[in-house]
Amino acid sequence: MKVLSVNIGEKQTVKWRGKSVETGIYKYPVVDSIRLESEDVVGDAVIDRRYHGGVDKACYLYSADHYEYWKTSFPDIEWQAGMMGENVTIEALSEKRVQIGDIYALGDALVQVSQPRQPCFKLGIRVGNQKIIKAFINQPYPGVYVKVIRPGEVKKGDGFELRERLHNSIGLLEVWDLLYQPNYDEDLMEFAVDFQHLADECRGSLRKRFSK
Repeated sequence: MKVLSVNIGEKQTVKWRGKSVETGIYKYPVVDSIRLESEDVVGDAVIDRRYHGGVDKACYLYSADHYEYWKTSFPDIEWQAGMMGENVTIEALSEKRVQIGDIYALGDALVQVSQPRQPCFKLGIRVGNQKIIKAFINQPYPGVYVKVIRPGEVKKGDGFELRERLHNSIGLLEVWDLLYQPNYDEDLMEFAVDFQHLADECRGSLRKRFSK
């Protein structure tokens, strides 16, 4: 797997339902490398740390391969790397092969998979169509949030290589299904809500669903 683009964004203020909303989702490719630190990407705007940034979600990765699907589904949008709000766009990244707790070398950094991305209305603002939220949830293309175990520089052309896998884990898309599918495996849900390598916010979302 190879890095095709590294992307950062500045804080922007947009209108949403008559109110001003600040967001950092407008990310664009940069020529130089980006630096991954323990709670965010240096120079990248993180507005609401309840949902973005922090130790569990320091960096967001998305597969370049998925953009072909979005181009077909939403042909009126001018798609480019970073449109999904990702810091790193990676060729041949498949969520099907990713497990929570996986450790990858990403450029000079070492990162650990923490959760799939849970979309919010700001993604709809970014692409100019709120229908993308439901479409995003209905596809197995959530992208990957990671913790940064070892800070480092990442640039276009760098590799994304699996270095370590836990013996007993849960797949990224298994968590995705627990979050959004109408029916779920209760035993798997019980495992997930107590799994220490799954991000705290994501476990909280699962607990809320499980309690119902």
